[in-house]
Amino acid sequence: MKDAATIAMERCDFLGGISEENGLLVRPFGSQAMQRAQDAVSGWMQEASMSVRRDAIGNLIGRYEGTGEKTLILGSHLDTVRDAGRYDGILGVMVALACVELLRERGERLPFAIEVAGFADEEGLRFGTTYLGSSVFAGTFEEELLGYEDPDGITIAEAVRTAGGDPDALTGAGRRRDDLLGYCEVHIEQGPVLERLGDPVGVVAGITGQSRVRVEFSGEAGHAGTVPMKGRRDALCAAAEFVLAVEEAAGKESDMVATVGHISVHPDAHNVIPGKALLSLDLRHGDDAVRGRVLQSLRARAGKIARGRGEEHDWRVQQESRAVPTDPDLTALLARAVEEIGHPVHRMPSGAGHDAAAVAEIAPVAMLFVRCRGGISHNPAESVNREDVAVAIDAISHFLELLAENR
Repeated sequence: MKDAATIAMERCDFLGGISEENGLLVRPFGSQAMQRAQDAVSGWMQEASMSVRRDAIGNLIGRYEGTGEKTLILGSHLDTVRDAGRYDGILGVMVALACVELLRERGERLPFAIEVAGFADEEGLRFGTTYLGSSVFAGTFEEELLGYEDPDGITIAEAVRTAGGDPDALTGAGRRRDDLLGYCEVHIEQGPVLERLGDPVGVVAGITGQSRVRVEFSGEAGHAGTVPMKGRRDALCAAAEFVLAVEEAAGKESDMVATVGHISVHPDAHNVIPGKALLSLDLRHGDDAVRGRVLQSLRARAGKIARGRGEEHDWRVQQESRAVPTDPDLTALLARAVEEIGHPVHRMPSGAGHDAAAVAEIAPVAMLFVRCRGGISHNPAESVNREDVAVAIDAISHFLELLAENR
């Protein structure tokens, strides 16, 4: 008979084959691939004696009833970046499901219910918005996001409706908070620290704050062969100068990271000077004040670059997430669970954003990191081993036991 960790790994492999494109894993919000993945997870949830529902934006939620009125949420996200690995987000849902299955096998009900959430959009691949699914779950969704468009011009409202959700209900679809004990998320580390330490898991102390910005430079398109270099208004050159300014600004701040991960130009022809350049900015830091200061500095720098080249620019903050410390009590209980199953406790910050940051608006949160090979994530080479997954399942199962004892 297969053990829980082996089953969790096999399920990650299975879901890793559900993609919108052949040859790479890409599963954005509202896609047919997301629907197929949710259908598979829904089936596993039902086999574990869970009731299953989808909320207004399409988050998948399975509920395992307890003997009390309170509820603990476990889970992570089921969407991916483009050309993704198969464990980011997905492993957290599979570990949560494994822990419920172990309870079901023992015929055990805890003094609280467990809800396993598979959030529909954390990565923001399609619309550039992080925590889209968990923000609706937490009741913090901003109505103006409904008009955001994907590269094909489809709005969030249209995508939600096509996927069977209700865009008109998103602002009022938050999970009731009065019965919540908390939220605990398992996630691959996405960094090399645990591998260097030789530890299978780590306890997260806090989640970094993040800003996502859309920056556009507008110059003037022209013939590549006939317009002299002097006096050109090349929007891509302005964007390139800004990218280097981003790198310089982040390099001056301790523990800050900044990334320009997307650039598009118009008219995008080899013999035409780019008249427009659109780029993304992802800025992160554990101190919101520092992040805010650097963000304003970069905005001023973008304006200066544009003016110096006789161009215009547009600066649009698409989303901001504050730095979120994990809950001291839940985190202490999680650390105790790790220690009592025989592993050292290493407390660590998360430089990546997670659904826990959104859910923290309505419940105390805790997170457990799982070691990943080479610290590689958002990459097909993403890899975890079965033994570490088994430790994560044991740790969360014992965490549930300790939480039950404290009720």
